[in-house]
Order: sequence, then C-alpha cells, then structure tokens
Amino acid sequence: MSLTVFTAAVGVVILLFILELLRRRQIREKYAALWIVVLVAVVPLALFPRISDPIAHALGVASGVSLALFGGFVFLLLVCIHLSWEMSRLEEETRTLAEEIALIRTRLDEKGQVER
Repeated sequence: MSLTVFTAAVGVVILLFILELLRRRQIREKYAALWIVVLVAVVPLALFPRISDPIAHALGVASGVSLALFGGFVFLLLVCIHLSWEMSRLEEETRTLAEEIALIRTRLDEKGQVER
C-alpha cells in the first residue's frame, strides 16, 4: 500500500471517529467542525501531494510536502495554545465556584442550617 493511500485511509478513519464522537456528544461541535475541516483538507492532499506545489513555490518553499508539514506544525501549536487558554479559563472558573460554595457553606453554618 502506498503512503498516499495509507494517509488518505487514516484521514477517513479519523473523520469517521470524529463524527462518532460528535454523535455520542463526547466532543463539542466547534471542535468537531475544526477537525472535520482539517481532515477534508488532509485527504485530498494525501491522495494528490503535488496539489500544494504551486503554492509552495510561490511562497519560496522547496516543496508542497514541506509546506504541508510546516502548516500542520503551526496548526497543532495553535491548538495547544487554544487548549491552554481554555484550561486556564476553566481553572479560574472552578476556583471562583469553589470560593462561592465555601462562602455559602460558611453563611449556612452561621445560621445552623448545614447538615453534615
């Protein structure tokens, strides 16, 4: 099996996996849409790797494959940055909620209304 066919097959399998995660509501639509767009771009590039050569040459890159690899690296870096931002935001929200719960429990303890 050639690498192009194998890469395209892996892309299709991952696409089906993302759709299954979406169907089971284990991934949010905004993330599923992002990965579906990526996979719709990857499968044709896998089957026809020379498609990106004209763009690569216009940008001064040696080959389309090099451009695709660089683009993939930049994309994954941006995904990591976004997920770090999301995690920081959720940690802050969790801390705020924990503080609010502690204040509510303290107020209820003062009134003698908390059962433990």
